Amino acid sequence: MGQTWDVIVVGGGHAGCEASLAAAKMGQRTLLITMSVDNIGAMSCNPAIGGLAKGHLVKEIDALGGAMGEVADATGIQFRILNRKKGPAVQATRCQSDMIAYKNRMRSVLEGQENLSIKQAEIAVLLWEGHEVVGLETTLGEKIFARAVVITTGTFMNGLIHIGHRQFSAGRAADFASLSLSEHLKEKGIEIGRLKTGTTPRLDARTINFDILESQPGDAEIQKFSFWNSRIEMKQVPCYITYTNERTQEIIQKNIKKSAMYSGAITGIGPRYCPSIEDKIAKFPDKDRHQIFLEPTSLQSFEYYPNGMSTSLPLDIQVEFLRSIEGLEQVEVVRAGYAIEYDFVHPTQLKSSLEMKDYPNLFCAGQINGTSGYEEAAAQGLMAGINAARKNREEDPFVLLRNEAYIGVLLDDLVSKGTEEPYRMFTSRAEYRLLLREDNADQRLVQKGYDLGLLSEEKYQMFLQKNEEIERLQQLTAEVYITPTEQAVDLLQKHEVTPLPHRLKLQEFLKKPNATFNLLEQIKDQEDFSHLQDWNKIVKKYVETEFKYAGYIKRQESQVKKYLKVESIRIPDAFDYASVGGLSNEVRQKLEANRPQTLGQAVKISGVTPAAITILMVAFEKLKHKLGKQNE
Repeated sequence: MGQTWDVIVVGGGHAGCEASLAAAKMGQRTLLITMSVDNIGAMSCNPAIGGLAKGHLVKEIDALGGAMGEVADATGIQFRILNRKKGPAVQATRCQSDMIAYKNRMRSVLEGQENLSIKQAEIAVLLWEGHEVVGLETTLGEKIFARAVVITTGTFMNGLIHIGHRQFSAGRAADFASLSLSEHLKEKGIEIGRLKTGTTPRLDARTINFDILESQPGDAEIQKFSFWNSRIEMKQVPCYITYTNERTQEIIQKNIKKSAMYSGAITGIGPRYCPSIEDKIAKFPDKDRHQIFLEPTSLQSFEYYPNGMSTSLPLDIQVEFLRSIEGLEQVEVVRAGYAIEYDFVHPTQLKSSLEMKDYPNLFCAGQINGTSGYEEAAAQGLMAGINAARKNREEDPFVLLRNEAYIGVLLDDLVSKGTEEPYRMFTSRAEYRLLLREDNADQRLVQKGYDLGLLSEEKYQMFLQKNEEIERLQQLTAEVYITPTEQAVDLLQKHEVTPLPHRLKLQEFLKKPNATFNLLEQIKDQEDFSHLQDWNKIVKKYVETEFKYAGYIKRQESQVKKYLKVESIRIPDAFDYASVGGLSNEVRQKLEANRPQTLGQAVKISGVTPAAITILMVAFEKLKHKLGKQNE
């Protein structure tokens, strides 16, 4: 018999890294198995972390004790706040990453983690006792046993790359695909689907004319991802902006049938929110130009990533249309762009814990669940690693609800609704997004991360100290007043703050649009506000936001109470829907097929009517009453 581990994580991408770190931190003897140790934490596509809604995920991962935020800070080469002019709920942090430094740093973090070992191998099949997973076997015949297995294979299961009419098996460019695992899962009765994504060609910076392009620098004042003592270590550099034109459009239209997407070669469904350049030209023929961001991939490389240029056209056509673009007239392609098809597990087969409903001890996380994006993968990996550890310790699953985190929205969407295309997180998916801001991710989740054993005592004490500062500043605003003196009135008018009707407490003043602590610091003819400069900027911003949106926050908290009334009603795993009178055959079949874990999940199933939910609520109340009597 081979060696036995507490948790085995299959795959060394962003999901696998967070899953293995979480399990190991929680005291589980953990083995990370990857097809290439050199590519642990590799960025397969764009050289960036964060972005709209994705930045929220990174902040939440960090607050719970994950690694992505700190690694991104240490290896970021440009930082920007997106949607800065909009409200705080939709503002998001994004950084350009040094791809080489990122994966090296992440590998170093994993290699330094206690209880975690790394092995290079390809998985052939899982090992079973009945329907229960007990380990796995590699393609070299080695059997390795485990109490829980987490699969995080990304795009590697039956990965097939397309460049024009050429196809070849790969998990990503230059990496072997996993060819046997997908078939093995199908044989066990697990429902497998097919998806598609793509990436851009990589360009040689030495052949780009940056002098005629628009430079896009990062923010002068950098906002980090991590709440802890991470440091910005890398040199900060600009990106550049260029545009397609009529000539680009002509070349692509003329050759579009040579694209794998338009030749019928690809059967998988691609992401509509991240279209290929062929899709943009075909679906928006009246648009004169499309914006392209030229992004550096590493300070150690000349490669640039033309964001917005995903393509599966033949290489010669890629070169031709690229050279039609301003600044790229002499460009050389280092690596061709391509589309990739891959197998995924339909996520409605998963519990909220990311454990398979029918196969105990088997967890899935990341792109294998139909998602796209490094951040979505990392969030799932973290949750799967936590729950694999808790399953082994015979503890209840750790589940975040939709009102608690974007991670909760992500997992609830996947297990309740499933996906027919690569799922991406958007702020619009979070109905309680004013409660789920980037700036309060620590307030929402640090206590949970500490209780789980993922955060060190040092980090927890930092959190408590920050909370003390917040409380002291809030108390100060309840005691100090602003008076409508001549200088104050002039200053407020200049910054478009509504006039002061009379002397106001600062906590009331800060509720006004455009009213900030920074503005108060400029008032010299009354209460000395200059000492406000001594307060932490992050603390000041948090307090401002809480005051300014207090009414809206209160309203959303009221909505949350209604949501929790339904979401908190749990459905027994083996519940017999046939025993419930009044349900239509269609509703009963959908409930039996999806097997929701809560009434809240049942609500989201297409075709399950409000009337059916009411019937179920009555049935569950009767069941609860009956069980209560039996336990008396």
